[in-house]
Amino acid sequence: MTRIFPLFVFYLLFFLGTESSFSQQKEYKIISIAFYNVENLFDTENNPFTFDDDRTPEGDDVWTQEKYMDKLQNLARVIPEIGSEITQQAPVIIGICEVENRQVLEDLINEPQLKTYNYGIVHYESPDRRGIDVALLYRKDIFRLENSVSHELLIYNSKEPDKRVYTRDQLVVSGEIDNEKLHFIVNHWPSRSGGETASSYKREKAAALNKIIIDSIFKKEPLARVISMGDFNDDPTNKSFKEILKTKGGPKGISPHQLYNPMERMLKKGMGTLAYRDGWNLFDQILISGALTGKDYSGFQFYKAGIFNKKYLITENGQYKGYPFRSYGYSGYQGGYSDHFPVYIYLVKQVTSTSSNKN
Repeated sequence: MTRIFPLFVFYLLFFLGTESSFSQQKEYKIISIAFYNVENLFDTENNPFTFDDDRTPEGDDVWTQEKYMDKLQNLARVIPEIGSEITQQAPVIIGICEVENRQVLEDLINEPQLKTYNYGIVHYESPDRRGIDVALLYRKDIFRLENSVSHELLIYNSKEPDKRVYTRDQLVVSGEIDNEKLHFIVNHWPSRSGGETASSYKREKAAALNKIIIDSIFKKEPLARVISMGDFNDDPTNKSFKEILKTKGGPKGISPHQLYNPMERMLKKGMGTLAYRDGWNLFDQILISGALTGKDYSGFQFYKAGIFNKKYLITENGQYKGYPFRSYGYSGYQGGYSDHFPVYIYLVKQVTSTSSNKN
């Protein structure tokens, strides 16, 4: 049985903007869905099958057990706070990328600051050469897991067609929150190594796979509620989004099979989740299908999106002042959190009032 999680009272006008007075009150359930690139969460052991040598005590990063534990504690501080300004709760769903294996995820959710939320893990090993994977964490008392599958992304070098580029799979997780079906896709698309233009074909291949996955969900479930999240290594206005996934920058008039990208407006306002050479990119995004953008709050609907960039996640001084406060920099271990800010969305749903309205 799904636990009844906190209820918050909002005026109908606050959500819909259609009431002429504040005489009527409605109660809503509100939950947060998050995504976080945790910046190379590796254990300290050398895996002979991946390029993780730097993240060992003997490697260039001198990655010790002490640093690993510090990293876990830092992440465990951040995760429960993402989107908590309204919900006063940790996210129900968290997409994660840049984790080495299932064990680091187990260690993370067993940190004292996270253990109370009873997170479950969905994780598959990807063929990425560095050994990093995507994963999904879910609160087992709220989300009922139904199934999951990992989709392999096949890419070949543009100059050497017989040479495969090994990268992260795309993870699909389906289940129910409060008896409502939701589908989540967790992504970590190929990087811009070698330059944005030269590497764009890789992300366009990733976008094409994402579209195939989403279309296959719609084929089985025409009004499916799909949330695709990740570090896409592209901005919302790049070809991978606008031409291949055909994302929309606003929810108005969107059809159930179209994707709304609430991060597009944020990018146009100069907001970002990672910084490079004094410029901001918004690679970390959460896309939602049209069925989540309606005004019928009898079921969960999108409310708003945000970037979680609290002061403690920001570098306070030096050359990279204002950038995300990362774990490792050019000068070595920084003791921070990640080189990316987390992102989140809220979903809201009207519930039956527990008390009569008063005039």
